[in-house]
Amino acid sequence: MTCGYDDRVILENVNLTVPRGKVLALMGTSGGGKTTVLRLIGRLLAPMSGQVLFDGVDLATLDTDALYTVRRRMGMLFQFGALFTDLSVFDNVAFPLREHTNLNDSMIRDLVLMKLNAVGLRGARDLLPSQVSGGMARRVALARAIALDPDLIMYDEPFAGLDPISMSVAATLIRDLNNALGVTSIVVSHDVDETFLIADHVVFVANGRIVAQGSPDDMRRSEDPLVQQFVGGHPDGPVRFHYPAVPLAEDFGVGGSVR
Repeated sequence: MTCGYDDRVILENVNLTVPRGKVLALMGTSGGGKTTVLRLIGRLLAPMSGQVLFDGVDLATLDTDALYTVRRRMGMLFQFGALFTDLSVFDNVAFPLREHTNLNDSMIRDLVLMKLNAVGLRGARDLLPSQVSGGMARRVALARAIALDPDLIMYDEPFAGLDPISMSVAATLIRDLNNALGVTSIVVSHDVDETFLIADHVVFVANGRIVAQGSPDDMRRSEDPLVQQFVGGHPDGPVRFHYPAVPLAEDFGVGGSVR
């Protein structure tokens, strides 16, 4: 599968299978195409060539109604939560239930309280997003993502901007909910330690292609220089510290005229 924006190719000849019931981590350098994979799965972006299959169905063949039906089987935790700021915690979680089901208010109330209880925030139901911490807001967003009991949950940078405690709580919730609900999870993350603790399979994306994949231990043992640099957090390697430039002496006009 190849895809991009306009004429700019982001992912080229990528072949990826997401194992059912597992936590798959998409990792790699910034701009490598990780979030683009999530957009392809949600059909927010169409491939230039190839197919994107969900449960064996080519998403490109679906009409609008069928696509919306498939999307209801997906949950999405957006980067930084993306909560509705003028709705309470309760109403944020209730939103997909009110939009996509015909359940009565009593049933919606019970379901929302169950989802909030699963992320430890039943007591915060009447608060606004501005009244909770960043970590709590991320957990509210997770409760909203599982409101419709999806088969697939996608997480876009779920650990970004969190303190160590909130990060650990978020990671534990992702792993525990995956096991308890029997869902499939895709986690886009740059955080090596937390992601490796919860992932069953890691796919390393860089320069528009998959450069390595396997278990977290496989990634730690990888001999690929780019993977080694990323996992080790080294400042220099295949991803250079210096942006390509003319030689320093030439730029400062040493031995020649200054431009």
